[in-house]
Amino acid sequence: MHHPRQIEFARLNLSYTILSKRKLLQLVQEHIVSGWDDPRMPTIAGCRRRGYTPEAIRTFCEKIGVTKKDSISDVALLEWSVREDLNRSAQRAMAVLRPLKVVITNYPGDSGEDLPAMNNPEDESAGTRMVPFSREIYIEQDDFREVPPPRYHRLSPGREVRLRAGYIIRCEKAVRDSGGNIAEIHCTYDPDTKSGGPAAGRKVKVTVHWVSARHAVDAEVRLYDRLFVKEDPDQAEGSGNFLTNVNPDSLQVLKGCKVEPMLGGASPGARFQFERVGYFCADLKDSKPGAPVFNRTVTLRDTWAKIEQRGGGD
Repeated sequence: MHHPRQIEFARLNLSYTILSKRKLLQLVQEHIVSGWDDPRMPTIAGCRRRGYTPEAIRTFCEKIGVTKKDSISDVALLEWSVREDLNRSAQRAMAVLRPLKVVITNYPGDSGEDLPAMNNPEDESAGTRMVPFSREIYIEQDDFREVPPPRYHRLSPGREVRLRAGYIIRCEKAVRDSGGNIAEIHCTYDPDTKSGGPAAGRKVKVTVHWVSARHAVDAEVRLYDRLFVKEDPDQAEGSGNFLTNVNPDSLQVLKGCKVEPMLGGASPGARFQFERVGYFCADLKDSKPGAPVFNRTVTLRDTWAKIEQRGGGD
């Protein structure tokens, strides 16, 4: 008599994630997400649109293995797998999500130059690209403080920073508009500190990314985060259901971001590391040449680990 062999294994459970098809359908029908291919959805279409690579998903599956006992796998391991793969394969680029204009007052007004920048320091064969530089540039708003807090080493009046692949600049003053808001900051640059030059070794504490104002391309950037605020979304308090645990900040849309010219022609699905910001991919549906839309795949570091240490994960 033939005795069949039966092998049982537990289903995959992922923290901060719903995998039930019935509940995923509810998210779609109640318009909590934009569809089955929403980058926050744990579907193949959603993962692809968010920028997850097949290699990263395979690495994650190999690490968690197969178990017979129900357990919850940490989504941070999936995000780590994505970071590891994209760190090796994604081209670097500079993008300013919340731009603040910088005027380099001692740089020749009508001139400009192209500065070489590495495409991927993890892969020498990726080569370099030329990034345009001019008198007016954009930096992130967070990279300047008129009154710096303790241990703040980025730009502030009288302080210096290095521009990635560029020069060392020194902040001289902030210029305000009629409403009292900072409209731009004025800096001077040291022409002897060009990256790759003989004086490039002069040390400053911080390097910041930037985009030339004259050459910048406007882009929309969508900052995706975890869809639920609880590790187990089904743990709802009172009479609530899993929808009460939806993260209200799981999507933030930024318009008017400034990106380097190379990104203006990014093909849908192309993946990049925005230096000092995170990993992003050009949206498969909405990104167009000259009007790019980028989805955040994953941050550079596990920011949720810090949130949980402060007790803010719930």
